[in-house]
Amino acid sequence: MEVKAIFLAFGLIAAQLIHVCSSPATVPAFLWSRLSHRKSRDNVKEAVNYQTISPNNLAKFVLSEGGWSNFVCTGKNPHHNVDVALVFIGKELQISDISSSNHQDPTLINLLKQSFRSSNVSVAFPYIAVSDENETLENSLISGFFENCGHELEVKNFAYMGSCSLKGQNLKKIGGLRSFQDFIDAKMAGLRGRTDLIVFCGESSEESIHNESEGNVLSKIVDFLELSGSTYTVLYASNPYSSNLYTSHLAMRFLAEENSSTNSTHCDGVCELKSSLLEGLFVAIVLLIILISGLCCMMGIDTPTRFETAPDS
Repeated sequence: MEVKAIFLAFGLIAAQLIHVCSSPATVPAFLWSRLSHRKSRDNVKEAVNYQTISPNNLAKFVLSEGGWSNFVCTGKNPHHNVDVALVFIGKELQISDISSSNHQDPTLINLLKQSFRSSNVSVAFPYIAVSDENETLENSLISGFFENCGHELEVKNFAYMGSCSLKGQNLKKIGGLRSFQDFIDAKMAGLRGRTDLIVFCGESSEESIHNESEGNVLSKIVDFLELSGSTYTVLYASNPYSSNLYTSHLAMRFLAEENSSTNSTHCDGVCELKSSLLEGLFVAIVLLIILISGLCCMMGIDTPTRFETAPDS
């Protein structure tokens, strides 16, 4: 009985550790718009979806509850068109950075918070699972748009910028921020009709050859849209784990820990994962010791099988 209990305890610990280690990485996403085109059952301005969802389900939610189906799907109401639907794929932000004051790009954090509070439609998605290493986040989202729209998008231009590796035809390449500004100016100078879907993919700080941060780039894009007078909606999604970036980040972090002579009090995502695993392991060991001690005490109890009759007084 004691041996079975020990094996059962170890099995429960191993199952918990496997579940923690094999759980897919999650990334944050934010949707905001100045227009009230969201098809919500209530009039909630700001919402947070705490469910862990896939990129395909994120695309489905953006189309249905976010209202994007009104202007990017075939056969929907043309009176709800916006000029630009922007999908911005970041490479640095993690969900733990939202509440942290030590993030290396405060411009990005402030822009996301301000846009979330000041827009008419604001939805936050803290947990987007990105477990498929063979598919980029931008391709997963665009595939989700096609599938949930009925395999056809009704947009005027389908363009992309930055380091995107999109698959498909009829894609228009926009060279940079200057080309983007010219693109928006030309659209506003002509006849405004169907929506332009633009996908921008940023670069991580280790890969970037430019000095501008991700927050500055997104801020300039939003400023261009504001100054042009165009109506727009933005879906920001971060994917810092793509292209083996997370593995490289771990290696660089461990090297930095070995070579650093200063003490740091900041605990990032890797530190939190390690601390959670160690905490769970220590608790499991303590519970296992208590279980074994209790079983040993129970096995050591030896009661007599019979009692002698009391002598007659």
